[in-house]
Amino acid sequence: MTAAFEELDELGQARRRLSALLAATPFAGALHAATPPRARDVPQPSPNGAPDDGEDFTGRWVHGFAAYGPPKYGPDFRHFDYVDPEAPKGGTLRLKNPDRRTSFDKFNPWTTRGNAPAGVFIWMVEGLGHLCQDEPLSVYGLLAEAINVAPDFGSVMFRIREQARFSNGDPVLAEDVRHSFGMLSGPGAGPSYQTAVGSIARVEVLEPRLVRFVFKEPSREQVFVAATMPVFSRKWGDGKPFDQIVNEHPILSGPYVIDRVDMPRRIEFKLNPDYWGKNLAVRRGHHNFERVVYRMYSDNLIALEAFKAGEYDLVKEYRSRSWVRQHKGVKWDDGRIVKADMKTGYGYYMQAYNINMRRPLFQDIRVREALIHTYDFETANKTKVFTRVNSAFNNTEFAAQGTPSPGELALLEPWRAELPPRVFGPAWQAPRTDGNAHGLRQNLLKARALLEEASWKLDASGVLRNDKGEPFEFEYMQPQVASNVDWQRNLRKLGITLKDRVVDFALYRRRLQNYDYDMVTIAEGSFTLPEASTLAALYGSKSFAEPGNSNFRGVNSKAVDALIAAIRDARSMSELRDAARAFDRVVTWNFFQIADLFSAVENVSHWSKFGKPKTMAPYFRADTLINGFIEHGPWPLWTWWDRSLDRRAA
Repeated sequence: MTAAFEELDELGQARRRLSALLAATPFAGALHAATPPRARDVPQPSPNGAPDDGEDFTGRWVHGFAAYGPPKYGPDFRHFDYVDPEAPKGGTLRLKNPDRRTSFDKFNPWTTRGNAPAGVFIWMVEGLGHLCQDEPLSVYGLLAEAINVAPDFGSVMFRIREQARFSNGDPVLAEDVRHSFGMLSGPGAGPSYQTAVGSIARVEVLEPRLVRFVFKEPSREQVFVAATMPVFSRKWGDGKPFDQIVNEHPILSGPYVIDRVDMPRRIEFKLNPDYWGKNLAVRRGHHNFERVVYRMYSDNLIALEAFKAGEYDLVKEYRSRSWVRQHKGVKWDDGRIVKADMKTGYGYYMQAYNINMRRPLFQDIRVREALIHTYDFETANKTKVFTRVNSAFNNTEFAAQGTPSPGELALLEPWRAELPPRVFGPAWQAPRTDGNAHGLRQNLLKARALLEEASWKLDASGVLRNDKGEPFEFEYMQPQVASNVDWQRNLRKLGITLKDRVVDFALYRRRLQNYDYDMVTIAEGSFTLPEASTLAALYGSKSFAEPGNSNFRGVNSKAVDALIAAIRDARSMSELRDAARAFDRVVTWNFFQIADLFSAVENVSHWSKFGKPKTMAPYFRADTLINGFIEHGPWPLWTWWDRSLDRRAA
């Protein structure tokens, strides 16, 4: 348990990558039956842009689209609020690779074999739309000048800007979009990218600059997948199979191009002086450095010492112990290095110990609740860096609060007979051990009482056994060594044996796919709005029966399925909020998991060379993009600038 807190970088990142690979399978069902429109049937953009009056932005051409209601920025906006449109351009941004890769041997980031530098995603890739960073889920035209979402969310059209260009000077056309989809959905792409576009049935070229995405099943979420899907030139690779495009520089439309390469340790990007989109409202105030240089480091400690020596400019720290103990010293004290806890507005799904309820041992709700009372989060969280998970939707308004609202009750009542009575009362809160000096003992006594109710009794040797004489023991599977000594000691006091089982990552993945384990820890990632497809993969009855899916808990509940459908079908933010809160109550009061931790803060140290916008974006990563789909960008890298070039400061 201690190591899981201190080495969140090692365990958490591995779990997030695995979750991205295994979760969010495409919706099932028949293909959407709409036929391609004829050219005269395609709505045309109005001369002055799409009108923005009213709440319904479907069925007509608009400059931007929000998941619910109107987007924040109108058609004539000049720039986002979280940038400085007058920021100076120039200088060099020096970085280390933001993930665990210690070298690179290719430039194609979408295939499985080998490692591509993270900078390709961050500086070179563009989609048809740009995801705004101060709205929960809103997209504005980037390569596309206008967006038209079908009223039933079964498809979306994009009209591509005439000035949109790839780095080789070629225009971006609808055929390039279709080609990109074909490559990302084909066998040459990595599984996570195939999954990301898996709910798109087809991409249709309607005109040279008009393209339509048709979804396998109507889905609001897939509008944003289509809008943010990376677009690359058909000429990249000269017709090679996608997984054989390795060392060819990507032909993309983004603001930077690859300049210098010292494979496998160093790569430099330079701002394209002919970048087509530099004057767009969605780009103004972005990309202020002339050059961006990445160096690879083979060891985290070496990398941190290199940062202190000034070899690069900014570092995000994942490990709580390192953040507290190592990010300090003379250079922090005198202001040369700045230590920043940068709070984000993201919601966080659960990071939890997932109990496999397919096992007979865990099918009694009293047993699962008892295990929750044995977990001492407050003692483990010695650095106070993390926050306890109390919801399926942490750090958001979608977490259940107080007693159910009328809207929540309307969704819950049909399932009252299936649900624990406490679902209809106050929202669940994780038990704590820091309320008084005897907090842990009191929790263990509650656990003992629950186990006795479930017919588990101590034998003469202090082993907890059921009516069949079977001992209470279970295995915690993990891909890396992490200590659970404190938790094991608490469980032994009740006669329970917790066995740590460390397996290599390939076996870990295979056993996860086959649901062959007692308990595992899964970090389910962040979000801005609850996503029905993600929840269906994590909790849905269909995924319960599907090996290779992500229902790691073994949830098989008609009530849960109905609430996921209510989240999917919500037509307003208030409907979404009621459905999510009702879902949250069911998930937490059924004790499907032992809730662990999350952090809504980006822990960043940086040299004091930067100018910054006055307003911080609420939705951002510090220094990376995870996969390039529906991902908010790294606000510091994209909007900060070299302060020494700022004449305004002088």
